[in-house]
Amino acid sequence: MKCKVCGSSDLEALDLQDKYYHCHNCEAIFIDSAEIVDQAEEKERYEGHDNNHQNEGYVQMFQDFLDEVIEPYIDLDKINDALEFGCGPGPVLADLIQSRGPEVDRYDPYFFPEKVFSDKRYDLITSTEVFEHFSDPVKEMELLTSHLRENAYLAVMTSFHPGPEEFEDWWYKWDPTHIVFYNQKTFKKIASDFDLEIVYTDQEKYILFKA
Repeated sequence: MKCKVCGSSDLEALDLQDKYYHCHNCEAIFIDSAEIVDQAEEKERYEGHDNNHQNEGYVQMFQDFLDEVIEPYIDLDKINDALEFGCGPGPVLADLIQSRGPEVDRYDPYFFPEKVFSDKRYDLITSTEVFEHFSDPVKEMELLTSHLRENAYLAVMTSFHPGPEEFEDWWYKWDPTHIVFYNQKTFKKIASDFDLEIVYTDQEKYILFKA
């Protein structure tokens, strides 16, 4: 057994109802592969979410993300294009960004499955409430970084885990489709492995990388 993020074997099994592992090297926490729900169940859960423009709270979540993570560091008037990776059935963030100038491609394995990004590179890639679903974070990071231009940005939203001591009662793991969790040290390791600069993080749920 090796860490899904850094490949280390220095893992600790957490004494929980479901089997999770904590990596002592990068501090990632991830569920045992045998516990991962199948794709049909995962899609069914996504379809039950009220993720659209009519959900004011959902829209505000992305407006907050824009206000704190993107607009202080990226002039959207001056970038050519962006990709919302894992946009879900209602690509609210893509619409908000596109309203500010850039063309935005949308991709989601269930709802926008066409790989429109295949032969493209982008000035900005956003991935919000997606990283926690990655069964193979390294493979997904290889994919994402391969589609960034030089000096481009990768903006991520995912809740940072509170540590193994508090993990058992942490609400974010209650969703069975959430299978891997990160904290500041995990993302520093990812940045180092993929030659990225961390431009901003609130160390709670937001992080912005620059290629």
